[in-house]
Amino acid sequence: MRKLRLYMVVFFVLLTLPLAFVAWRTYGALDREAQAQVRFFSERLLDEIEAELTDLVRREENRAVDEYRHTLVQEGGNIQSPLNRAPVETFILGYFQNNPDGSFQTPLVTDTGGVPAGLADRVQKLQAINAIFNQRKFVGQQPAPAPATIQKSATIVKKEPSSFAGRFLRTSERKKAKSVLGQEQARVEEITVDQAMNLAQKELDMSVPLRENGAAVDMEQDEAAPLAYGMRTAPAIQSAPAPLQRQMAGKAPGLSDTGRFHVEVAPLQAVAIDDGRVFIFRRIGINGQIYRQGFVLQLQPFLDHLLAVHYDPQPIARYTRLTLNAAGLSKPRDRTGAAAGITVGDWVAGRTFPAPFGFLSAEMRALGLPPSPARQTLTLALAILSVVMVAGLVTIYYSTRTVLDLSERRSQFVSAVTHELKTPLTNIRMYIEMLDQGIAATPEREQEYFGILASESARLSGLINNVLELSRLEKQTRRFDLKDGDLTDVLADVQSVMAESLAREGFDLTILTGQLPVFAYDREVLVQVLINLMENSIKFGRHLTEKHIVIAADAVDSWVKLTVSDTGPGIPKRSLKQVFDDFYRVDNDLARTTGGTGIGLALVKKFLIITDFGEDSDTLPRKPKCKDYVASYHDT
Repeated sequence: MRKLRLYMVVFFVLLTLPLAFVAWRTYGALDREAQAQVRFFSERLLDEIEAELTDLVRREENRAVDEYRHTLVQEGGNIQSPLNRAPVETFILGYFQNNPDGSFQTPLVTDTGGVPAGLADRVQKLQAINAIFNQRKFVGQQPAPAPATIQKSATIVKKEPSSFAGRFLRTSERKKAKSVLGQEQARVEEITVDQAMNLAQKELDMSVPLRENGAAVDMEQDEAAPLAYGMRTAPAIQSAPAPLQRQMAGKAPGLSDTGRFHVEVAPLQAVAIDDGRVFIFRRIGINGQIYRQGFVLQLQPFLDHLLAVHYDPQPIARYTRLTLNAAGLSKPRDRTGAAAGITVGDWVAGRTFPAPFGFLSAEMRALGLPPSPARQTLTLALAILSVVMVAGLVTIYYSTRTVLDLSERRSQFVSAVTHELKTPLTNIRMYIEMLDQGIAATPEREQEYFGILASESARLSGLINNVLELSRLEKQTRRFDLKDGDLTDVLADVQSVMAESLAREGFDLTILTGQLPVFAYDREVLVQVLINLMENSIKFGRHLTEKHIVIAADAVDSWVKLTVSDTGPGIPKRSLKQVFDDFYRVDNDLARTTGGTGIGLALVKKFLIITDFGEDSDTLPRKPKCKDYVASYHDT
């Protein structure tokens, strides 16, 4: 058994180590896959934010150059600008135009200077921003605060050949990052005379000739060098325009053959006004004059809008924290909306957006990994496999131990049977020799010897019958002869057969029977069962002072309950489940000093449980039958 346990432990270790290694590698691959998925879809979320910024830029770039005035002069009458009311977006403070002389013009104010009710505060803020913008044009602009540096976690940013996106897209074929959201270079447009009148509060000076391609001024030479993250300084102020009517009296050099003006429209730029506002504008060059048109972006509402629209509703918000940085203003957000440090968690994605939103950057960090269905399936499979493996090893161990125990009991049985056979044969031979030599001098002594010979012969015959019966039951060749009766014949035979043994050992036998119904049973089997139980009681109770055996038979519902009880020493609790096993003997001093083969009670169990009193019982009339009650041992 010691070697068996050692072999089982070695087998368990050898089986567990590769299984644990496979599980560890699989869990690691699932974690890397989940990280790659979070990283991939984080990039897609930033792409959505960039797409909204692109739409905003294209919308502003496509505005007509004369929309920044309240009342527009057109053929057939005057109309109002589509920008003459407060913007729908809460993050846009308002639109205005900065003229070449630094004057202020906004579509919110009529040409007469009247400010609509409810817009006075907004117009005052726009005028103040225009004044700040003019100051920066004259004294030079301070660089805007740069967004926080995006620190990448090397453990997650590392590109792996088996990454989630890498299995589907080659790196060389992926779209390159944009440098500008809208137009990359200045474009030339033709506008009507009415649009030119709407553009200028004062009259244009037509004395400066246009270039052959229609550009009014060299826009690249007009502006200073770009600031950090796509923000540029305002241009130097130009000379005041001359009256427009004088140039329109004749054909001016700046007019095209169709009577239209050529204007040059530069890409959008951004200038930080303060920590919470940014002026996003474009330069309009016409006939040597520069106009700046754009809108004021309020950073705090703008960041709230981006988070609320693109981040908060998404399931990925449960696993990441998105931080937006704009001109020094940081806005972190996770699913709870609570502010948190930018260093929490592993870096999964980050981006500085193209111009004119170069002042805006985003960073996403992982708070956790989404639960993977494959991980749950793997965990369940491993749990089931572990249970099955442990259960299998335990089953193999106990099965092997049972086989070894059975083999050992068989070996002990052979020894016991040899002893049990030798004892009655020796007695029989001894008494025959005594009779042959005339030692029994009296007829009474001869009868006594003959009785002993008969008893030993019956004992020998019973032992042989038990062995043969056990063999037939194991081979399932034992046939049963069921006949109707009420147990009277069985109880009489048992009392007759056991009378001499009971008298010799000093046991009293009591038989208690009620009104028993007639039922089908095998008389020989029941006699053998009761004899085996009584011999067991006599064998282990002969050394006691009180020696009593009770056989009770009674009808219970449609069954007949048959019990055998004695006043013997009883059976230890640890042996109750094994006492009816083949060749099993209780391991105590009494069992060791008492002879026996260990097949008597095993034969009782096989008779009552395996056969249920006959294979042909279903063909017999439905009558009460003997229930499989075996011996009940009581200490009284």
